[in-house]
Order: sequence, then C-alpha cells, then structure tokens
Amino acid sequence: MGKLGFTVAAATAAVTCAVAAVVVGKRISSRRKWRKVVRVLLEFEESCGTSLSKLKQVVDAMAVEMHAGLASEGGSKLKMLLTSVDKLPTGSESGVYYALHLGGTNFRVLRVQLGGKRSSIVKQDVERKPIPEHLMTSTTEDLFDFIAESLKEFVDKETGTSSDISSVARRELGFTFSFPVKQTSVSTGILMKWTKGFSIRDMMGKDVCDCLQQAFSRQGLNMHVASLVNDTVGTLALGHYYDDDTVAAVIIGTGTNACYFERADAIIKSQGLLSTTGGMVVNMEWGNFWSSHLPRTSYDIELDANSPNPNEQGFEKMISGMYLGEIVRRVMLKMSQESDIFGPLSASLLKAFVLRTPSMSTMHEDESPDLREVARILDDVLGIQDVPLKVRKLVVNICDVVTRRAARLAAAGIVGILKKTGRDGSGGIAGGRPKTASNSKPRRTVVAIEGGLYSNYRMFREYLNEAVAEILGEEWAPFVELKVTEDGSGIGAALLAALYSSEIVDT
Repeated sequence: MGKLGFTVAAATAAVTCAVAAVVVGKRISSRRKWRKVVRVLLEFEESCGTSLSKLKQVVDAMAVEMHAGLASEGGSKLKMLLTSVDKLPTGSESGVYYALHLGGTNFRVLRVQLGGKRSSIVKQDVERKPIPEHLMTSTTEDLFDFIAESLKEFVDKETGTSSDISSVARRELGFTFSFPVKQTSVSTGILMKWTKGFSIRDMMGKDVCDCLQQAFSRQGLNMHVASLVNDTVGTLALGHYYDDDTVAAVIIGTGTNACYFERADAIIKSQGLLSTTGGMVVNMEWGNFWSSHLPRTSYDIELDANSPNPNEQGFEKMISGMYLGEIVRRVMLKMSQESDIFGPLSASLLKAFVLRTPSMSTMHEDESPDLREVARILDDVLGIQDVPLKVRKLVVNICDVVTRRAARLAAAGIVGILKKTGRDGSGGIAGGRPKTASNSKPRRTVVAIEGGLYSNYRMFREYLNEAVAEILGEEWAPFVELKVTEDGSGIGAALLAALYSSEIVDT
C-alpha cells in the first residue's frame, strides 16, 4: 500500500471510530437519562406504598379520629357534624316532593313522585342552572331570590300555568346545601363558612333554611323546607330507601366526603341533639382527615403548599378527582426537569391543574397496542409530541401509581367507618383505641357510593373494591357490599323531605 493509500485508510478508520464513539456516547447518554426517570418513578412508587399493614394503620387512625371528633368539638381533623337526621327512608314514602340542590356554581331543581313500597321513582329534572357570578359575592337576599325565582319557573312549567302558587296546597322540599353547616334540627342549620368561590358575608351565622323560606314568601311560593342535607346524607337516604342494610355513604368524585348512621349511645351528649330513635346520621367531612400513616410524598407536600387551603383537606388531596391529574403532572414535570425524555420542556406541563383527572383516566385505561390515546392527550393537553412507546408506557405507570394509592386509601377510609361501627370483625373502638378482633358474627352491610371517580373510572373502582376485600379478609369481605347510587344528592333530599314532612302531601 502506498503512502497516500495508507493515509486515506487511516483517516477513514479515524472517522469510523469517531462516528462509533458518538453513537456509543449517545446510547450511554440515553441510558443514563432513562435510568434517571425510572429512578424518579421507583422512588415515587415506593413513597406511595399502600401495603396491607399500612392500610390497616389508616383504618385504625380513621376510626380513632371519628371517636375523637364525636367526643368533643375540635377534637379531631374530622368535623363529625351531627345532622339531626335520626331516621332514614324505608321505601313506604309516597306523594310528590321537591328537591333543590345547591352544590357549587350550579344548582338543580327536582320533582319526585313516590308511590310507596319501594316503587320506582318518577322524577322530573331541570337542566342545571348556573349561578350568575355576581350573585356568588352579592347578598343573601339576591342569591336566594334568584333560586326561588328559578324554582317558581320550574313549578309553572310543571303545572302549565303561571297562576298564584300560594293558593295551591303546600309542597314539601328537601334542600341539599353542599357547604359546611352546623345543624340544630333536620330543617335548620347555620352556615359555618363558604367554599367553592362563594363569599356572601351577610349570610354568615344565619339559618340557611330560614333564608330560603323567606325567599319563597317573597316569590309567593307555598313551599316548606322539610329537610336540610348535604350530598352524602342524601346519598345515604337514597341507598337506605332501596336497601335497609345501607349504613354509610361515600362521595368520591371531584371532591370527597362520607357520612354514616351512628348509634345513639356513641354520640356524646355535650355535642348537642341526641336521637330518641336509636341513632343519628353523622357528616364526617372526611376530606380533612389526616394521619402520619398516610403515604405522603414530596409532590403532595408541594401541591398542598401551593393550594388556596394549605394544611387542610389532606385526605381529599390524595384521593379525589380534583387532584389526581395534578399529581401525575407534577411527577412528569420532575422527570422532564431530570432529562429531556419528553423533549423540550413544554409550557403546558408547567401549568397547574392543566391535566384533569378524566384525561388521566383515559391514558391509564388506554388498551390500544400503541397507546394512541396516551399520545393524543400528551399532545393535546400537555403539548408533548412524538414520544416513543416506552415513554407512553412510563406515563401509564405514573397514572397507575397515583390511582392505586388513591383507591386503596379511600378503601381504608371506608373500612375505618365499618370498624367504628363494629362491622369489620375487629371489635371496633373502645376508650378511643382500636380493640382486638371480636367473635361477633358477620352481618350484611351496604355502603352507598356516588361520584364519577368511582362510577366512571374502572381501574380506580377495581383497586378500591380489591383493597376493601383485602383489608376485611375472607370471612368478612363477602358481607360488605359497595353499591353505586345515582343522584342521591337530589332524590335523597326529596326522600328526607317526605320522611320529615309536617303533613301528608296529596299527589
């Protein structure tokens, strides 16, 4: 080989080596980046751990906090509000009743016809009407006059006339008011605080039903507010209407709460009204539950610190639909800051709450071979394009960790209620502490559940049901049934109006 040929060959070899070195370098760099994001996922998964022993600790903590909240006002993060509802529908109720549901920025009006003997419920429902934004910060009179006017329009449409409604027989109404209220009877309650964007100062400390009743009078409506409830109590009422073994109700949707029927001897007299018929429904306000046993991560801490209500609603921020998508976004953002696995940092990925839980559930439950729904949502919602299949699978894994933790913690909360009421086989609570397992025989127990997170999110529902069975064990699990209940917040209020009506209402 000549000198020139040797030089060319050497140069070619050098270029080849250089190219190979670049390729190898890129592969090493890629592997390092992948290891970083996998480490983030594994650390997150470990900190979200919900082993059976951990769940049982949460069960005990829930039951103990329930006991403490009943024992004294302010004794627990759980409000444990007495509702004055000391009886539940039996299925024998009959007549025509109305329900009004003010749950946030919208409200609904319902007309419910009951035929007795647990017959099918015939209801007429108006479309949701938005509360005009200015009324959310206006006066009590302005807000309730708007509601009463809307109810009058509904009744006029129902009867086909705009005649003076005050001349017809009085109708009974159930009012679902989804704001914290301290009740003094089944049809009276003082507003404790506004939430969900409302701030009507002149209503603080006023009786909610009295404000509504006055608005009815101003509109010439011959309506009587027979029951004041929140959505969980309405769900319990509807569940019990269909099944006498229903003893608790849980809302698991955008927000979360629970209520249950407590024995009279377990309600501390200093708290207020005691039932004369054996017990009373207690509104737990369980979204505010907290325990050191809850598997809290750095992402939860940051989310809470940046929320409008830091150090409040800790349980809700770990299990409800309002927050699950946001937790997933925060984990993805951490990964994006660790590497360029999602490409250049997306501006959308920096926006809090841009990833809603319905989109997250769609990604989690994507069963297509190439995870095309995951790719679509990453692009449409987060501005992340052209991610490889293994990265899409990584996103599904993040969704799974968040959802599994949420569902299993919600399950522990439910079993905590069963423990407090002696329906889990553990012996219950004595002196504020968990007892050892008892020899009591299992009895059928139904928990009514309402909310889109449970009813619409299959993986969440499966994880929750699985965890309840796991905690209860083979002997007791078959006797506990979780039953989806639809529109308890509306129909349940009407049922309680029927139950607590001061007079028989003709159809």
